[in-house]
Amino acid sequence: MSETGTMLRHGEDVSPFTQVGAALAGLVGDIRRQRDDFGKKLQEQEERMTKIETKTGFAGRPALAGGMRSDDLHYQAFDAYLRTGDDDGLRGLEMDVKSMSSAVNSDGGFLIDPVTSDTIQGVLKSSASLRAVATVVHVEASSYDVLIDQGNAGAGWADEVASRSETGTPTIDRISIKLHELSAMPKASQRLLDDTAFDIETWLAGKIADTFSRAEAGAFITGDGNDKPKGFLTHPAVDNAIWSWTNIGYVPTGVDGSIGNGDALIELVYALGAEYRANASFVMNSKTAGTLRKLKDADGRHLWSDGFTSGEPARLLGYPVLIAEDMPDIATGADAIAFGDFRAGYTIAERPDLRVLRDPFSAKPHVLFYATKRVGGDVSDFAAIKLLRFAVA
Repeated sequence: MSETGTMLRHGEDVSPFTQVGAALAGLVGDIRRQRDDFGKKLQEQEERMTKIETKTGFAGRPALAGGMRSDDLHYQAFDAYLRTGDDDGLRGLEMDVKSMSSAVNSDGGFLIDPVTSDTIQGVLKSSASLRAVATVVHVEASSYDVLIDQGNAGAGWADEVASRSETGTPTIDRISIKLHELSAMPKASQRLLDDTAFDIETWLAGKIADTFSRAEAGAFITGDGNDKPKGFLTHPAVDNAIWSWTNIGYVPTGVDGSIGNGDALIELVYALGAEYRANASFVMNSKTAGTLRKLKDADGRHLWSDGFTSGEPARLLGYPVLIAEDMPDIATGADAIAFGDFRAGYTIAERPDLRVLRDPFSAKPHVLFYATKRVGGDVSDFAAIKLLRFAVA
């Protein structure tokens, strides 16, 4: 009870209006105290950010891309942490700003500010990776479950008054995609960090994005699933004529180590179910693409066509082509070309937050930046991807 409320002695004969007035006075007193406490916290936060600005010289910084200015609290605090190791601002955000309540990782490290994070994510999306055509989901858990219905409940036609027969029962498969930690550790000299003209955030974003994109691209194709995503080429491949769930079906070219006359490409396209072909694309590396560009039809027209506008993918038999350098080269028995609806066939699960931990001790006189994210990937529909095997059978 408030201080005002305690003035009403037990058993005293007072009117209801007096009691209500006393209670309201006590409530107003509580609100005023909460307001004063909140104002004090805001003042402390402003003092912390003023110290950060003094250390990093933010007063003359230009506006940042994406509409965010250099006086953004998270950006300022993150810049101060990268340059000097001062984490007061980031910890202050955790305490005082509700939207930043997860700014500090329980395992160590701080959330990368939104501008830098968006730069990294943009590079990952635009890189030559399966991420460009697969399904990408953001999760907060340590794994992501995909439920696949391999059939349907059945349907039937009947007269209005005729009896109905029981329909079939669908088969449900659960595929669990575990998230793994992906890390990068760029380093810079302290002298460079002390130079306020050096754009540390852009430099760090570029280094992290380059490392992450190369690691992801390989794992989504050939990863073994041990502490990394499982690539679609890691799953067993069987002749499409005897294909079954948990396997990837392949179509042979009919010639060891060669594409032959190219007819196998047409067989590959129609080996994929019609429900997947509308969103399908080819995946291959640059060497394989160079070979296929020479293929012509009976009238001498090339099967390959380049995009007419910037950013538009090349097309093969009318389907877009993704160049992924981690696909195998053409060789005897190699599954050098994949074709499928990867939006349905492969799922990438990741946590949306990227974190960085500053380490000034392990590589003196340089400062290490240990950046981490959690990501996983696996085949989510084995019927949605087919392979072209460069072999007789």
